[in-house]
Amino acid sequence: MEKTGSSSSLNDLGPNGLGLTSAFFKPIHNSNPPLPSNRCTKVSVVGVGNVGMAIAQTILTQDLADEISLVDANPDKLQGEMLDLQHAAAFLPRTKITASVDYSVTAGSDLCIVTAGARQNPGESRLNLLQRNVALFRHIIPPLAKASPDSILIIVSNPVDILTYVAWKLSGFPVNRVLGSGTNLDSSRFRFLIADHLDVNAQDVQAFIVGEHGDSSVALWSSITVGGIPVLNFLKKNQIAYEKQTLENIHQAVVGSAYEVIRLKGYTSWAIGYSVANLARTILRDQRKIHPVTVLARGFYGVEGGDVFLSLPALLGRNGVVAVTNVHMNDEEAEKLQKSAKTILDMQSQLGL
Repeated sequence: MEKTGSSSSLNDLGPNGLGLTSAFFKPIHNSNPPLPSNRCTKVSVVGVGNVGMAIAQTILTQDLADEISLVDANPDKLQGEMLDLQHAAAFLPRTKITASVDYSVTAGSDLCIVTAGARQNPGESRLNLLQRNVALFRHIIPPLAKASPDSILIIVSNPVDILTYVAWKLSGFPVNRVLGSGTNLDSSRFRFLIADHLDVNAQDVQAFIVGEHGDSSVALWSSITVGGIPVLNFLKKNQIAYEKQTLENIHQAVVGSAYEVIRLKGYTSWAIGYSVANLARTILRDQRKIHPVTVLARGFYGVEGGDVFLSLPALLGRNGVVAVTNVHMNDEEAEKLQKSAKTILDMQSQLGL
């Protein structure tokens, strides 16, 4: 029977008219309501290194913003990068491009993307590098938040999980408006490798890497589907043997992918550029797509022990993180995720934040 006075929705097809959204997703608590749309879309990118410029260039060519602002501590490189993009104006969508060492240039941004970070010195410990990046963030995040108090922050700088936590603390933003690029790219690499093994299009593979963006990440093999077919269940049902080590080898190939690219060309840029632009598209155009990104994970999948940010499949929209997906995990995967969270919390505790 049709409802009167409102449009029907597939959301109401649950038993006794129950909405299905609440079953699939857990809401983000203490989040702000969506903001009204601005008449023009502005994106700011902090850090004009290889990663920052790959992100800016991809957002520009995909026509995702009316204005792009660049910020960096190196004024000469900053000016050069701005001019280089401006000189391509005849070949690109009409976009205003500005740049400054002063964060006032970012005022009124809808989205602020932070790629700036200190490089690891030879023999330097991971903790010391992290402490230097935290010190750097103390000079980046507060002025960004002041200039654009209604913006959404995407952190790309590594280690992305802890630095997303730091950005959340320093910005004072609600938790739904601070996220990290996390394992969005790792999951893309994962999908590519599975697709390559099966000789199918990667877009037909649904697969997630969750947890830390790093060595303790977790591959969710139990929930992988190809063309809608749950892979492991299909193999079991058809009594097709496979070795667990084969699956682990694919995961390790994902973990080592970035190191291989860095070994060969010295840095990564294009894949992370497309990955972050993909997140920007979902957020700015309110596409309500699910991405594995760095979010506050406490209370999800048995993650406890404190405020910890790590990657989980999250529903993204114009207000940032809308919800966390109730994706299937077996007991082993959930345990690995909780261990991954502990790894990050142990590192955070050494910072004294």
